[in-house]
Amino acid sequence: MKRILVTGGAGFLGSHLCERLLKEGNDIVCLDNFFTGSKKNISHLMGHPHFELIRHDITNPIYLEVDEIYNLACPASPVHYQFNPIKTIKTNVMGAINVLGIAKRTKAKIIQASTSEVYGDPDVHPQTESYWGRVNPIGIRSCYDEGKRAAECLMMDYRRQNSVNTKIVRIFNTYGPRMAVNDGRVVSNFIIQALQGKNITVYGDGNHTRSFCYCDDLIDGLIRMMNSGDDFYGPVNIGNPGEFTILQLARMVIEMTGSCSEIDFQPLPSDDPAQRKPDITLAENKLGWKPKIPLEEGLVQTIQYFRDILKT
Repeated sequence: MKRILVTGGAGFLGSHLCERLLKEGNDIVCLDNFFTGSKKNISHLMGHPHFELIRHDITNPIYLEVDEIYNLACPASPVHYQFNPIKTIKTNVMGAINVLGIAKRTKAKIIQASTSEVYGDPDVHPQTESYWGRVNPIGIRSCYDEGKRAAECLMMDYRRQNSVNTKIVRIFNTYGPRMAVNDGRVVSNFIIQALQGKNITVYGDGNHTRSFCYCDDLIDGLIRMMNSGDDFYGPVNIGNPGEFTILQLARMVIEMTGSCSEIDFQPLPSDDPAQRKPDITLAENKLGWKPKIPLEEGLVQTIQYFRDILKT
């Protein structure tokens, strides 16, 4: 049995990860400050003898004895990470320093949950791990984009200087049950607006693209990366290479929910990437991983989750 720390463990992805790691027979320490995480996401785990919850802000040091660390702590949607941008970059940078300190002291293996946003508004498509990105360092999204880039830098410097066993995963758009109602990400926004009969808000002309990975596939990729050989440390893209325009997604959600919503076009926010699609060749070759769940199938589960939430 491994003792595993999951920072941000009460969040959307963190809770799914805790659940999966428990099922695999591990001892889990879930750490969260509940800025965007929710106790509802992990309430069904609270009675488990191998699950422990710690309310803590990872920008402050903490001393734990663990074998592995998944560092997922950080607001991940523009609405949340722009609410307090200084806090966001502190979470990325100081949080990474604190978990790396634990890893260095305990010799734990650590995965940094990075993001496709390190590529910025890319001029390379699809995005490969060798692409250095096109990020505005002073824009409204830079607290998150540059914060994650700095966290990657710290992971690599601790590896080179202190021989810490670090790994980096770049997560592309992910969706599924347990996304917050006020999450602000496109899939949850569209589903909630459709279920409530409101107009679907599409920014720009709707022709910018995204790829959408279902949460179960993403969690499988994270665990495969952690369990891979120490000589493969990434960064590696984890996401679904299926590419859809935002307009396609909006129409799909309207049809699948049976909504009468219409599409309301609004100005495109600053620094919003025009294209986002992962090249997952490295994940396929090194991890034997590729997503299995198509968008339509994942949306069925996600729509039902939000139907149930909105009824309560």
